[in-house]
Amino acid sequence: MSRIFAYIVHQGGVADDSGAELAAAAARIDAAQPPVAVVTGWGAELDAVCDSLRDSYKEVWKVAQEALAYPNAELVRQALVRVLPHDCILLVPHSHFGVDLSPGLSIQLDSAYVPDVVDIEGVAGSTLKLVRQEFGGQVSAHVRCDIASGAVLNLRPGAFPAVAGAPAGGVVIDKSAGIGELTSRRRYLETIVAEAGAVDITRHAVLVSIGRGIEEKENVALAEELAEVMGAAVSCSRPVVDAKWLEKSRQVGSSGQTVKPKVYLACGISGSFQHLAGIKGNPFIVAINKNPNAPIFRVADVGIVDDILEFLPELTNRIREEKSVPAK
Repeated sequence: MSRIFAYIVHQGGVADDSGAELAAAAARIDAAQPPVAVVTGWGAELDAVCDSLRDSYKEVWKVAQEALAYPNAELVRQALVRVLPHDCILLVPHSHFGVDLSPGLSIQLDSAYVPDVVDIEGVAGSTLKLVRQEFGGQVSAHVRCDIASGAVLNLRPGAFPAVAGAPAGGVVIDKSAGIGELTSRRRYLETIVAEAGAVDITRHAVLVSIGRGIEEKENVALAEELAEVMGAAVSCSRPVVDAKWLEKSRQVGSSGQTVKPKVYLACGISGSFQHLAGIKGNPFIVAINKNPNAPIFRVADVGIVDDILEFLPELTNRIREEKSVPAK
């Protein structure tokens, strides 16, 4: 079996939650072989990330250069090609950055590439059996991937829950000397942080999040009433913002806010990877959707197949009864 590596995304000296998920996915491929974490960046923030990963990975490869201070996929790709074994299996989060990085990297490593992996079924010889989704999650595609010459896999965030275990007591190995000079036709300009609205959804422990299933603006009130009795805030997926039913600051996802609630109610949300990329911290996810095949059910702790326009008022009334809160 080829060595398994996990590319760790980080920001502000903190490793993304997907780092622990990649370790869990690696165990599904080969439980007997501990994966190696690969981290690129620069300065004290990179050192802090590498040190934090020692509990999850027995080996952490540090790749440092000032040009890597901002995660430019062109530069990271050059660095990884020069550092990684060309027959390795590399796991990368299926995010905007991961999709930018991985296809070209697989070509340069002369290895297979599979995006948006939601399940790993096992290995038979040199064949890795995977599951990915097509047509917006309506169809599950069972894929056979030849890993004899390695593979680059993009794993959907949330699809492989982290597994708690004893600290790995890993070591950090500096591989920076082997990358040489890095050049890119892109250059970093600035990071624009999304503005917080009247309600800062990043600060709430419970979120009632609505998607296309809410159907029309007038029905947003159903979610607002539920959030009120739960002491929660209302958030949403991109279609709700695009329809101008809620402001942009309420959007959860790769093009919206990143949230870390304790409880996340996904109401009428299909569960695209762009939306799931904005949910961190391994919250308890309750999914309510009338489509039993919605991708959101793959990551939900509790799945309820029902029409949210009927279910939300019933849930609101039941909570009021339990809390003895009079209806308005």
